[in-house]
Parts: sequence; C-alpha cells; structure tokens
Amino acid sequence: MQDIKSYFNGKTYPGRGIVIGLSPDEKAYYQIYWIMGRSENSRNRVFIKEENNFVRTEAHDKVKMEDPSLIIYYPIKHVGVNTHIVSNGDQTDTIVEYISSGKSFEQAIASRTYEPDPPNYTPRIAGIIDTGADDCAYKLAIMKSNNNQPEHAVKNVFAYASAIPGIGHCITTYVDDGNPLPSFEGEPVAGPIYDRIDDNLVYYWKLINNDNLISILVKRIEIVSSEVNILIRNNRC
Repeated sequence: MQDIKSYFNGKTYPGRGIVIGLSPDEKAYYQIYWIMGRSENSRNRVFIKEENNFVRTEAHDKVKMEDPSLIIYYPIKHVGVNTHIVSNGDQTDTIVEYISSGKSFEQAIASRTYEPDPPNYTPRIAGIIDTGADDCAYKLAIMKSNNNQPEHAVKNVFAYASAIPGIGHCITTYVDDGNPLPSFEGEPVAGPIYDRIDDNLVYYWKLINNDNLISILVKRIEIVSSEVNILIRNNRC
C-alpha cells in the first residue's frame, strides 16, 4: 500500500481531502479535512466553528464572494453523540438526513453523485464515524465520474471493520493537477494519526502545504466521554 508521504510528494493540486483514524493511545478518533483552491472565489474562504461543534465554510471577504454554490457548505456535522460526519460539500446534510431517519450511510451515498462542474466533475467525498457501532470503526466514500465521463458515475464506500491505532486513511478529490482534473483512484491512502490534536494539524498542514492550501480542520472525538474538540487553521486569518 502506498504511504501518504509518497502519495503527496510533488503534488500541487490534490484538491480537498479527508483523513479518518484512531489515536495511538486508542482514546480518540480523528477526522481531518482540508480545502484547496486556485480561483479568487474559491480561495476567499475560511472555516468557522459553531457552538454546536458544526463547522461551516464562509467567505473571508463577503464583498468579493462571486458564487457560493459548491464552496459554501458544512464539512462537519454530527447526529447525536456517536455519529460524526465529514464531507466536501452539501452531501453532509444528505448524510445527516438519512442517518436521522434511520437510513444508512451507504443509502445516502447512493442518492448523490459528483459535482456539476464540467469538465472536472469534481468527486464528492465523505466519511463517517459511529462510536456506538460494533461492526465498523469508520467509513470513507467517493462519488465520481468514470474518467471524467459524466454519463458514467462510480460510487465507492470503503468500510474499516476495525481501526489501527496510530493509522488513518486518506481520500482526496483529485489525483493531482490536470486538464481536466483527474479524479482520485484506488483505495484510501494510509497515513499517521497522533495522540495530540495539534500534532495532527501540524503534520497534515506541512504535508500538503503549498500555495493552493486554504484551510484545515482537525476534529478529535473522545471514545469514552464523546467529548469533541476541533482545531482550525485558516490561511486567510
């Protein structure tokens, strides 16, 4: 399996990304999410944490906001104290709605597809942790076009029956820069998870940092107490 350092080596635009994994001391799960952008409209964003521990994207300079579609959304939400959702678009709300009505993560993924931004057809990616589940530690998913062909959609869910202490799994929207941008391929890439929330933020910020990185967040979920802590770094602030 490819390691995360070699995966990101030399990449200038892997796009948005999610990492989910378990701390080495097995006390907490982590969700890590970042956004990248090249246009001024896309780069004009920050992460904002709400009092309920939801996180939303917001325009850093509202006067300069041109088109909020596809770039303003909630990447982080939860259902109850056990179910924690992360995604790169408004499919976060779809997953929340499905889980809240007794349906599954897989059913929510099946109901959505890639973003309507030809010729890239940017993949929608998502992840979920249910600390109350006995059969699965966490899941990652991608909804993409098949080789940028919009008439052929591909939807993959990667379910991890058990978590490996100190290891997370990463999925990104793109392989790298290109015209059109090539969608992520293969299985999620393994990378390190640290005990301390700030160590995770620093590691992944440095790993993917380039001129296109906009913001990153790290969410720590205590397994026993269900306490949540969120750390955010915005390039614009």
